[in-house]
Amino acid sequence: MLSGAVMTLPAWIDGLLERVLPAWIDRKLAAKAVSFGLIGCTNAVVDFLVFSLTHLYFGLPIIPANLIAWCVAVTNSYVLNSMITFAAESGRRLSFARYVGFAATQVGGLIANTITVFVASYFVPVLLAKVLAIGASFVVDFTLSHLLVFRRREGTPPH
Repeated sequence: MLSGAVMTLPAWIDGLLERVLPAWIDRKLAAKAVSFGLIGCTNAVVDFLVFSLTHLYFGLPIIPANLIAWCVAVTNSYVLNSMITFAAESGRRLSFARYVGFAATQVGGLIANTITVFVASYFVPVLLAKVLAIGASFVVDFTLSHLLVFRRREGTPPH
């Protein structure tokens, strides 16, 4: 081990860290992430139950069952996040246009979720694959919701 050696990061990484780290330290953003996560847990249960019902009880194939479960969960997620997590940004008002935007951004999570459940189902039981898939979509969903759907619009008061 070299004593006194200092590791320097490339300038582009250093610049990225200077912009990203303060956002993660921001308490309001952290509180939103926790709220989004708790609502996400509720939606995970909804997603899991609807998937289980449509796949195991009604016998739908994995991908259609997953799409139905996602549609129900994303609708629930939009309503809860509009009223709780992003209440300041949404004014606690539901909007069809914002719902469409929310659903569109969540497609990234849907893709991660569907690929994970489908591929993992070859290696683990399908319900465990679904749990892994729900976990895989969280980061994508929160990031897109925070950056695209519920970002503060110009002229809105700070929370």
